[in-house]
Amino acid sequence: MDETGVGGAKGFTTGAAAAAASVAAVRFLLDRSCRDILLHLPTGRDVVIPVTGCLRTEKGAEAWVTKDAGDDPDVTHGAVLVSSVEMQEASGVTILGGKGVGVVTKPGLPVPPGKAAINPGPMALIRKSLEAELTQGNGALVSISIPNGEELAKRTYNPRLGIVGGLSILGTTGIVSPMSSEAIVGTIKSELSMLSASGANIACLVPGNYGRRMAMLLGVPEKMIVNISNFAGDALAISGNLGFEKLLLIGQIGKFAKLSAGSLDTHSSKSDGRLEALAAYSALHGASSGDVREILDSTMADEVATRISKTAWGVLALNELVERIVRTALVGATGISECACLTFSLPDRELSRTSNLGPMIEEIKSHSRELQ
Repeated sequence: MDETGVGGAKGFTTGAAAAAASVAAVRFLLDRSCRDILLHLPTGRDVVIPVTGCLRTEKGAEAWVTKDAGDDPDVTHGAVLVSSVEMQEASGVTILGGKGVGVVTKPGLPVPPGKAAINPGPMALIRKSLEAELTQGNGALVSISIPNGEELAKRTYNPRLGIVGGLSILGTTGIVSPMSSEAIVGTIKSELSMLSASGANIACLVPGNYGRRMAMLLGVPEKMIVNISNFAGDALAISGNLGFEKLLLIGQIGKFAKLSAGSLDTHSSKSDGRLEALAAYSALHGASSGDVREILDSTMADEVATRISKTAWGVLALNELVERIVRTALVGATGISECACLTFSLPDRELSRTSNLGPMIEEIKSHSRELQ
């Protein structure tokens, strides 16, 4: 792909690659063009994905696509996703994971234990894309494989998440936007600079769209919200250098657990420690050794945080987490006099907030009106 955006060239997800390869294999069997595949993505956008090759097999056909992650630092960039397709007389599409696609072994992920690690989004995209190609009454049996997936998975957090034997097939939008580049940091600086130039001395920092949505649900004006992606350290330093006096931080528990432990770049390739942070704060506030072990053996920070929030020690642990984020922010943003923080789990379930959050939201709303 040559589409560019904030941060440089965009790529396509493993889910989109698998869908394109599947469509190409079906088209090959139906004697249709299978060189470039136009996919209709869940976002309403279209993307053209080049097919690396197609061939006939004993039971059908297979096609393969070379993953292009654009400028995102993704270990799957250049990986080959293969779709083997057998036509079926009965309608419907069955999708299986083959060699190099991981298998889920622990609960807490979007895919149940025992199933191939193909997330619901890619499953739906593959199925919908194939249904548009198949003739009425016909179906297909699809097997997705990644030849070197098992080796590549060792460089990801899949083993830690309980996904064994290969990579996950991921992606909700079909498009990979770069998550690590000087251009993104430059954009953060530009947005904060513009806010400062308008007379603002307070800003709301969020790590992504979930945080933005939560902030707006709490009443924070959208123009006061700056998306900092994974670059908390850079955003804090920029805020301090620009003379902001107060900061409001709102984000999902996964990234904020990392930030509470001092990780200033929260990209999965740079840091983790989410469960370790939650386990440490829980132990500090009275969790038993069994509770701590259960936290460490879990897979998803959202699930853990939601569960412990129902206990007395869990409430204190989550309060500890947001207070530590404030400490990190006050050190990272030189000159900031006050910081408030809220963390949540999906969908929009508040977990903990600092005591000054409510007053600061009212202040940022009032400040926003003054800037109009």
